[in-house]
Amino acid sequence: MVRTYFIFLCVLAFFGCKNHGVNHTHTNLSESHTHQQENYFGSYNLIDKNYGTKTIVTINGDIRKMITNALPNHKTGEFPRKGNPNTISSQNRTYSFPVNPKYTGKPKWVREPGVALNGVKFEPGTAEVVECETGENYRVEAFQNIIDLGLDFNNAHVQPTGAYHYHGSPTSVINNFDKGDDLVHLGFAHDGFPMYYSKSGKYKSSYKLLEGNREGEDCVYENPHNKIDVSVDGHHDGTYGSDFEYVDSLGDLDECNGTTINGTYVYIVTDEFPYVSRCLMGEYEEPSRGKGGPRSQNNRPSINELFKVMDENKDGKLSKTEVRGGLKNDFGKLDKNNNGFLEKDEIKFPKRRK
Repeated sequence: MVRTYFIFLCVLAFFGCKNHGVNHTHTNLSESHTHQQENYFGSYNLIDKNYGTKTIVTINGDIRKMITNALPNHKTGEFPRKGNPNTISSQNRTYSFPVNPKYTGKPKWVREPGVALNGVKFEPGTAEVVECETGENYRVEAFQNIIDLGLDFNNAHVQPTGAYHYHGSPTSVINNFDKGDDLVHLGFAHDGFPMYYSKSGKYKSSYKLLEGNREGEDCVYENPHNKIDVSVDGHHDGTYGSDFEYVDSLGDLDECNGTTINGTYVYIVTDEFPYVSRCLMGEYEEPSRGKGGPRSQNNRPSINELFKVMDENKDGKLSKTEVRGGLKNDFGKLDKNNNGFLEKDEIKFPKRRK
């Protein structure tokens, strides 16, 4: 059964996805899991004076609490750099993870799926959007050839706040926490399940590129420093998140890039899309993101992404019972032909404020 990949954002008002019944299982977790538990599944201090790293993790009952300044314990690229004008700076972060996470089997899409053992967060998606005059919006992936996002050799860069974060496989983290076995423990997802990297790449993603071509005319990418015309015509090549679709059992991993090993559910960071999980399979309530609410306008989904999420019967239009959030509130205004359905050409996002 094919299900198309989408990105969970504010317009969807934090709703969870439906249970797709995925439970991929493997039984060859190496003994490194037990060895790593002695170091990183219990309380630990990770302090590195060379890089300024200070991460303190304590276990209190069912809660794993991490207090960190989010400075990486490894070399990074030089920042500011081309494509990323920001400078790495210390953060003040406190995270809480359940020691005994509860698997729901219902993928819930999140922007920030987890945190590395060193206190640096994983954030695989981007806020970059290509907008078309014909109404299509395309979320740009971190790994593409249109926009230089200034990623360093750790597949990471820096947000305007100074927060260094990983978009893909964190090369130096993998090297630093490698115990000699295939699976390297990298961190914890926010639902409490551990995150690993397979050095052999034996766990394959179940996403593939869509067939056919994209649609959209007079498309541009714009940020405060630059504006470029972008042609979205052509086949789905992985430039945008909507270029991919999830195919159940195509690979070893479920749609959250997870699998069960020796009875324990884990997430696998892969070198291919989605790189790092874009959703969580365990119980988790994502916190709001400041005064503007859970998501900002910069992180709104594209029209195609909305339809992939809401169009449950896949008829190419949205009924009143399918829409949610702002679309539900404005249904009457948006339904121009008064046929009781919303079609793609009836939904227009307002232009982004400069």
